[in-house]
Formats: sequence, structure tokens, C-alpha cells
Amino acid sequence: MNRNLNRVLTILIAAVWLINGLYCKVLLQVPRHESIVAEILSAEYSRPLILIIGVSEIFMAIWILSKFKSRINAILQIVIIGVMNILEFLLVPDLLLWGQLNAAFAVFFMSLIYYNEFVLNRKLKSS
Repeated sequence: MNRNLNRVLTILIAAVWLINGLYCKVLLQVPRHESIVAEILSAEYSRPLILIIGVSEIFMAIWILSKFKSRINAILQIVIIGVMNILEFLLVPDLLLWGQLNAAFAVFFMSLIYYNEFVLNRKLKSS
């Protein structure tokens, strides 16, 4: 049961990174992402920056699926999501899909990553 749940959650978490990286940013299917980068960092360089961010998210998805150094990966995911959402919450809440409510979704996703790695994965390794 725990092993299957861990697999499903790992795939789900990787899919979120892949979809946000490839579909939303690299393929620019959600222009709001580029608008957020333009507002926070630079309108002049928003397209190259959003491509770099998107490719990084694709690599994150691959890293998640590889399970290489999964604890470091989980910590990095939680930190990235936390920092990104704090910045967006403070600097561009009007550009967020659900406004400041996005923070609640971020906390849920960070909690899911934590649970998958530090609760489920620990149980699997100890059994």
C-alpha cells in the first residue's frame, strides 16, 4: 500500500513540474508565467528567463523520477516552491491564477512533497 502510494505521489509531483516547465513555460501555453517573470525580474529578458526556468523544471521532474538523492531533491523542491510563492504573493498577487489563495495551494503541494519523502519513503526504507 505505502509503496504504491509513494509511486503514485512521486509521479504526480514530477508531473506537476513537467507540466509547469514544458507546457506552461517552454511551450508558452500559459503567458501569465512570463508576465510574472517580467514583472519581478525583467521584461527585457522575460522570455529567455522563462525558458531557463521551464527547462529547470523539466530537469526537476527527471530528477524526481530518478529518485537520486531524493531527500535533497525534496528539500530543494520545498524551498523553491516556498520562495517562489512568497515572492509572487508579495510582488505580483494580481497576476496569480487564484491571487493570494495560491499560497494555500503551495503549502498543500509542499506538504505533499514532505509527506511523500519524509513520511512514506521513511516507512518504506525502514520496513
